Amino acid sequence: MILRKTQDHDERNRIMKKKKPKRRRKPGKNWKKFWKLGVDGWNTQFFDVNKEGELTANEGHHIYNLNDLALKYGTPLQVIFPFIIEDQLKDLIGYFQAYMKIYGYKGKFSYHYPMKVNQNKEFILPIISEGGNLEVTSINELWIVKKLWEGEKFNSKIRVFCNGPKTDQYLDLVEELRGKEMNIVPIIESSEEVEKLSKYKGDIGVRVNLEVKSDTHWDKKFDLFGLSEKDALDLAKIKNLKVMHYHVGSQIKSQKGILDAVKYAFGIYIKLQKTHSSLDTIDIGGGFGIPYERKKFYTAKGVSNKIVRMLKNLSDKAEIKHPNLAVEWGRYIVAPAQVTLYKVIYKKNILKANANSWYVIDGSFMNDLKDTWAIHQKWHIIPANNMHGSLKTTWLAGSTCDSDDKYTDGGNYVLMPKLHEDQSQFIAVLDTGAYQDGLSSHHCLLSAPLKIVAQDGMIKIFRKRENADSVGKLFGWTNGDHK
Repeated sequence: MILRKTQDHDERNRIMKKKKPKRRRKPGKNWKKFWKLGVDGWNTQFFDVNKEGELTANEGHHIYNLNDLALKYGTPLQVIFPFIIEDQLKDLIGYFQAYMKIYGYKGKFSYHYPMKVNQNKEFILPIISEGGNLEVTSINELWIVKKLWEGEKFNSKIRVFCNGPKTDQYLDLVEELRGKEMNIVPIIESSEEVEKLSKYKGDIGVRVNLEVKSDTHWDKKFDLFGLSEKDALDLAKIKNLKVMHYHVGSQIKSQKGILDAVKYAFGIYIKLQKTHSSLDTIDIGGGFGIPYERKKFYTAKGVSNKIVRMLKNLSDKAEIKHPNLAVEWGRYIVAPAQVTLYKVIYKKNILKANANSWYVIDGSFMNDLKDTWAIHQKWHIIPANNMHGSLKTTWLAGSTCDSDDKYTDGGNYVLMPKLHEDQSQFIAVLDTGAYQDGLSSHHCLLSAPLKIVAQDGMIKIFRKRENADSVGKLFGWTNGDHK
């Protein structure tokens, strides 16, 4: 009897448990997706969010915690990831070489890094190591090339395009390096340079100011660089003219802007080649954009496919040899390789605006990220910690006493975690590796960020943090003058 009651009791419990609906576990929010990380097409494939809600960068099995780096080294802080540069360049070269093989394209591909995008050694050396060539625009950039060559950082086979207006000193250095059997290719920028380079013994290029324009920040009406199409086509025969170069702008917004320029330039190339039979290379210059705003954007893989296929079809139709192809896509290679970190030092409430609060940082957009102010650049800005927490709409302000030292995402807002009294809040600005260092300033005499390099699981300081003495010296104040 006791056994029967026990069985009945167990059966009731079984039935009751069966009838009772199971409570579904609410899935956690995909914060990696929310912050738009881990996406190849957006150049965020190297970044992730850990279980503690902190931003990480992944180099193979090495993981760099950006919150920990900010705590250890302080802010403002710039973190360089050379492995991202290497990956970007290997992929780009691989795309072009693969499509040339697929389509039976007989020309050769070469990448030339435009040093003006970022002249820091930790950016240039990885490019050289992965087979990149160089492009310079001034005597001082060419001086860096000389120092690299003298230090045996690369061999003489590397090719250097020399753009920009050429002073006599610039041309003297061009001749000096060519005399040392370096492959230096000066690009003619003006009619005056034609005569100056008439006796040059090495390969020469010419820059043509195409009448076609693209959807970029570039001035759409006037371009002071290069020869007009008419002047280029009227050039007397130059027996050592090898390269036709053009440049239609920076941060081109659509692949159509890139492809239209390639097609148009090919028409000029054919005409030039009738006079200059030695011409065998089209340098399509820079301008390849990156998706700062993390919206639908063209990719290097897709554009390289279309460029190679287009040039093959156009060349075959014109019955000419497939031209060699050079590109100078600097922003695409180096922008994703640097992250700039700041700490929020306090907040201020905002009334009747798209954002609820100002978050004031311990650095300066106007100084460190000059394009924020100069061309109203939009950035991919995310928290470096508390990425799982509750969020609020903010505008960000720099530490200078300048009303333009701010970032509002074009008047919209930036999502940031709520501040906690017992914890520092760090913000991360992605894609800061292009142009910002060369344009940086010292408005209000603020110090430039400390710069560190993360490579092979190790961290090293690349540029020390500036103090009042070091900044003051830039403006003529010696150690004792301001004590």
